[in-house]
Amino acid sequence: MLDIQEFNLETCPDCPPPFSNRLRSLGRSLSRLPAFRRLVQQIKLVAEPAGTISLRKAPVRIQRMPHQSLTVLSANLWHDWPRFRRLAERLEDFARLAENARADLLLLQEVANLPSLHAGVWLAERLGFSFVYSRSNGHRQAIGFEEGLAILSRYPLGSPVLYQLSRGSNPFWRRMALGVPVHAPGGDLMAFSIHLGISGKQNTEQIARLQSWVTWLTGDRPALVGGDFNAHETSRQIQNARRTWRDTFRQLHPQAEGTTHLLRWPWGGTLLRQRLDYIFLHPGHTDWAVLETRHLDSPGGPHSDHRAVLTRLQLF
Repeated sequence: MLDIQEFNLETCPDCPPPFSNRLRSLGRSLSRLPAFRRLVQQIKLVAEPAGTISLRKAPVRIQRMPHQSLTVLSANLWHDWPRFRRLAERLEDFARLAENARADLLLLQEVANLPSLHAGVWLAERLGFSFVYSRSNGHRQAIGFEEGLAILSRYPLGSPVLYQLSRGSNPFWRRMALGVPVHAPGGDLMAFSIHLGISGKQNTEQIARLQSWVTWLTGDRPALVGGDFNAHETSRQIQNARRTWRDTFRQLHPQAEGTTHLLRWPWGGTLLRQRLDYIFLHPGHTDWAVLETRHLDSPGGPHSDHRAVLTRLQLF
């Protein structure tokens, strides 16, 4: 098993007070009723802000790749709550995809954490990578399920950071950004895994906060920002993001079909094609060049309802 540290980070100092605080008085009143004790405790735990970090800084072994290259794979792993269809098989399919791609860095969303299977820990053990994970929603101890963000690396990791991008009063659903320094060949860089909201207005606000936060954290250092942005590339917020960051896929494929997510009718036909998944490069004062970028499915079949994004970089 991985030797994993766990600790808490403050994630949203300017968010409204969590609803869990408002539940305390109600919980005290109901705590005398045995039938409500467990329910109240479950609600309080699920409403707890994200902030518990699981971290293993060192990989099983450090492998120096030639020519100071770095291959990044971003993927929404689709927890498929509450059915979790083929979850273990899909994780193995994704692990094979990462191996075939010779991935050095994985930026992951919808990472399921169940009593029987922690998807992030399982992948880190399977690949021998270092690992950082944060819960976003749910609570494994309270309801037997949670999901969050993870970053896995062939190289050692530094101290992680976590930021809540959503600002609504709903305490049971959060949109988060997880970042960590990666001690890669050629120098350190920051890596971020992102999962943003579906609502257009909230999504626009979250991307603006994300850009400000990443800029503040990284400065002149390079950074990779990858994940499920839940916004098509024609949206205003993605166009604004491109003014700050390089869209690695469009840099090499300006006219290519770029769908990463399909919405289907119940009878199987395609309702909507969208590009929702991205790897952006904040180059800083470095010379990272994009050598290759593709959208991929696992060799054994779809590992998710999203295609993975692969970007291969080289430092000159």
